[in-house]
Amino acid sequence: MTAKQTFEAFVESINAQDPSGLSKLMSEDHTFIDAQDYKVVGREAMRKGWIGYFSMVPDYWIRCDTILVEGSTVAAFGRAGGTYVHDGILKPENRWEVPAAWLAVARKGKIVEWRVYTDNEPIRRIMAREKGRRQ
Repeated sequence: MTAKQTFEAFVESINAQDPSGLSKLMSEDHTFIDAQDYKVVGREAMRKGWIGYFSMVPDYWIRCDTILVEGSTVAAFGRAGGTYVHDGILKPENRWEVPAAWLAVARKGKIVEWRVYTDNEPIRRIMAREKGRRQ
């Protein structure tokens, strides 16, 4: 697979909320880095991270409007969104969508590094609001 094909397969697995599919596309030493520079290293650690994220945002999706490739590096620009689940309930008012960008390094059909650049404030506000309702 080319770097772009690997990237696109990874995006498909994200949009299918498929941690197993994502795991198959991650290198053993896979590194995930978010917009706040939070880093997770290792395929198994990140598989568990995706499981946790999909339980929090079960309809999480990303859309790439522009994809640029240079060698093994892929940059993509688009949008991400989903619905934050609180107490097991998907509420329409907990839906969010933000502009986003991704930078990936793909080698031999595996994603070695996945970086996400986006504003997490919309989901944080929703989480804080839902936490406040509990109290």
